[in-house]
Amino acid sequence: MADERLNFKEMCARFDVTPRTLRYYEYIELLSPTKDGRARFYGPREVARMTLILRARRFGFSLEEIRQWLLIYDEKGSAAQMAALVQMADRQLGVLREQRDQLDSSIEELRTLRDAASAGKI
Repeated sequence: MADERLNFKEMCARFDVTPRTLRYYEYIELLSPTKDGRARFYGPREVARMTLILRARRFGFSLEEIRQWLLIYDEKGSAAQMAALVQMADRQLGVLREQRDQLDSSIEELRTLRDAASAGKI
């Protein structure tokens, strides 16, 4: 199982991404599949990286931030990468809190407007 390799189509299916997305991640050097002619194969390292990429995207990190973070592991190891993750996470948590506050404010404003409209006060 550790030597499992996925082809391009299998990788797209496993992660529910489009071929264009997968090719773009390769282009910006987030992924580096092995190639056999025109065929691409993704080993455990690339599968793990794709898992991290998609998780980071869900948290709102940019592709460039993710690329830089993955490079830290290659250049300085996991301890430096985890230290960078803590810094990135702290910053992103602030961004997400601000977005939540803005959303809460919009919800309250819309609720007030709806209630006024419902009561015929507009």
